[in-house]
Amino acid sequence: MPETATPRQGRVLAGYDGSEPALRALDRAVDEAVRRGTGLEILCGWPWGRYLVPESVMRCGDGQVLHDQARSAMNRAVVRVHRRAPGLSVVPTLTTESPARALVRSGQSAGLTVLGSRGYGGFAGLLLGSVTLRVAAHTASPLLVVRDDVRRMRGTVLVGVESDADTDALRFGFEEAVRLGADLHALHAWQYPASPGKQTPGPLFRDDVRILAKTAEAVPEFAVAPLRDEYPGVEVRTEALCLGAGHALTEASREADVLVIAAHRASRRLGLQLGPVTHAVLHHAHCPVALVPTG
Repeated sequence: MPETATPRQGRVLAGYDGSEPALRALDRAVDEAVRRGTGLEILCGWPWGRYLVPESVMRCGDGQVLHDQARSAMNRAVVRVHRRAPGLSVVPTLTTESPARALVRSGQSAGLTVLGSRGYGGFAGLLLGSVTLRVAAHTASPLLVVRDDVRRMRGTVLVGVESDADTDALRFGFEEAVRLGADLHALHAWQYPASPGKQTPGPLFRDDVRILAKTAEAVPEFAVAPLRDEYPGVEVRTEALCLGAGHALTEASREADVLVIAAHRASRRLGLQLGPVTHAVLHHAHCPVALVPTG
């Protein structure tokens, strides 16, 4: 039953299950492939859950029906792609692997993986689907999560900057700004230290805060400095906000075409975990979110 093709390094990979969010993600994946001058792979994993095991289902008549339905959906997706971008190289892949596992594996050789915020099989009230969250936690290459709403372009790529260690995310942001003909907004969020006790902070404490503010302002400036000369055509604005990072990035995303953040993932007993800032922007950002793995 698995139908695969040899993947091409650097292609755009789109996860697809026929849902409305997946269709919007597919359209964005087409545009990304055209901008990058590369091919597109459309991947559909086994979409009927772990309780319908492919091998057992295929032994009965219903298995072929399910397979044919998935293949028909993939064929319609290819037609949609060709209407949007005639001449684009497209590889449809249908596999019996679970969607998240297949996307993580195939995404290792992709330049970009594009997913909708959620698809079939989830709860309508969820802001983000389980497949997207699993892929975000394990992807080894950049992942773009497309929101449900379609907005006019704002001409800004927003990059969340925690420190100068976020070079990969910044480079992705600069490259995206070049592809979109957009400006780059590098945003660093910081917070005041807690004041000890209930007393009003004294002059020395206020002096320390002013130093912290100046230090915070230097973080995005220092981080973007090595890349300015590489991308001289990109207008860059740096900003430091005294605000929680998740809230700051979510609010700033209202005026951005895409929000780029480094995927800082902690390895814990139950597996890789996304940090609170990543969770916040994936669920609440007002534009597509690009996660760029670190390390």
